[in-house]
Amino acid sequence: MKKIRLFCLSVMTAVSAMNVWAGGLLTNTNQSIEFLRNPARDAAIGIDGVYSNPAGVVFLGEGIHLSLNLQNAHQTRTVETGFPLFVNNVNSNGQALHKFEGNADVPILPSLQVAYNKGKWSYQFNFAITGGGGKCEFPYGLGSFEQVVGSLTTVAPQINTLYQALGAAGIPGMSDHAMGSKYGFDAYMRGRQYYYGFTLGAAYKLTENLSVYGGLRMLYGSANYYGYVKNINIEHINAGQSQMVNASQHFTELSATLNKYAGMMEQMGNAEAAQQLSGAAMQTTTLGVATQDIELNCDQTGWGVAPIIGIDYKTGKFNFAAKYEFKTRMRLKNKSANSLSAESISMLHKFADGGSVAEDSPALLTVGAQYEILPSLRVMAGWHHYFDQDTKQWTKEMLDDSNEYLFGAEWDINKIVTVSAGGQRTKYGMKDAVMNDISFNVSSYSFGFGVGVNVTEKVKINAAYFQTLYDDYNKTEKIAEGVSVTNCFTRTNRVIGLGVNFTL
Repeated sequence: MKKIRLFCLSVMTAVSAMNVWAGGLLTNTNQSIEFLRNPARDAAIGIDGVYSNPAGVVFLGEGIHLSLNLQNAHQTRTVETGFPLFVNNVNSNGQALHKFEGNADVPILPSLQVAYNKGKWSYQFNFAITGGGGKCEFPYGLGSFEQVVGSLTTVAPQINTLYQALGAAGIPGMSDHAMGSKYGFDAYMRGRQYYYGFTLGAAYKLTENLSVYGGLRMLYGSANYYGYVKNINIEHINAGQSQMVNASQHFTELSATLNKYAGMMEQMGNAEAAQQLSGAAMQTTTLGVATQDIELNCDQTGWGVAPIIGIDYKTGKFNFAAKYEFKTRMRLKNKSANSLSAESISMLHKFADGGSVAEDSPALLTVGAQYEILPSLRVMAGWHHYFDQDTKQWTKEMLDDSNEYLFGAEWDINKIVTVSAGGQRTKYGMKDAVMNDISFNVSSYSFGFGVGVNVTEKVKINAAYFQTLYDDYNKTEKIAEGVSVTNCFTRTNRVIGLGVNFTL
């Protein structure tokens, strides 16, 4: 029964707040409203290029270019878990398939891009939430929580055999007791993660057609994980009357009774009976400890620095660009206030107060092209490759590298109004070994559209909508002979944004 407690704790501590944006496992690429309007910005020339195409920013006119962006995002994570023992939940209505949904909201997500162009140089600064980006809350916990609690009822035959043996041994009232199949509990989980990115760099125009970029990005990570499994109840039958009782209290009291009679047997010189009663007491003590309330509350912070390089080449109506973000080594330090019941568990050591956790931001290669069909009409395409396997926290056995394929178009209706639209296909390389209801990503299709309005020659307003449609990922896992757990993973995501660009 010790495994029950260990697994409950490991479930909560493995929690990872999900990425609520477009991009890789820990990388947000939507750092501007222009991206929401059309995600294929890897070879576009604009102030948003401070992130997407920094080498190309040098081809903007001289002066100060500034972009302020505000985004609002809502995402859900849904896992449908099927497990035979779920029918025993007092609140399940006899259903073996339970649905667990988490909601993540970011009311306002700001970003800022600034460039100062002078001669052949462009000096640039970017601030954005480059990873994470929200709080995900599961008000009723997860299926993996309930699976463990529900499995507790499998000890009922063992406990009932014990009751009968105690009754036969003459211990008063025991033969009238029994453990039923019903269970209940309270569970909750919340994860929050933000990676604040600050980038400084410069682009240089080697020729009228070719430019290069070099910069440094600092990431500051902040996360909090809070969860609990409390009030685990089991069905107890006394003289034919069924009632739900606190499991930890019940097993602890039963253990005390067994130890009491073990002492009496020892005093009477019946060493064999005393030993049997003591062994039974140890088993029920283990059950009492396993079903204690468990609470995790861990804050994590850390930072890392990595270089970024880029190149942009213009030829005729074409523009080509590429960027490489080096892996950012991140070690998040823990500041924890876990329950005493959690602190003694070895699986929690990586979340112990003062410990650290690896959360590297993977290297990213982007390649893009843009073609001017007409002076007022442009089409573009891009490719993103995330080197997820090259991080400390992921391995080749867990996933393959992620890839994104992007396309879009932009049309200047007139000198004032520009409309754009585009889409992307995100292919995660998640494998069954890493897919669970605690932390998962599923491949998706995204599309965005929006409008840019030149209010004046120096001020432009951008507005956009971005929607992601996620694939379903189904996984069936055999956990015992004739017993399997099925999970269906999916998500929803939408983002709206409003921004303003200035030229000074």
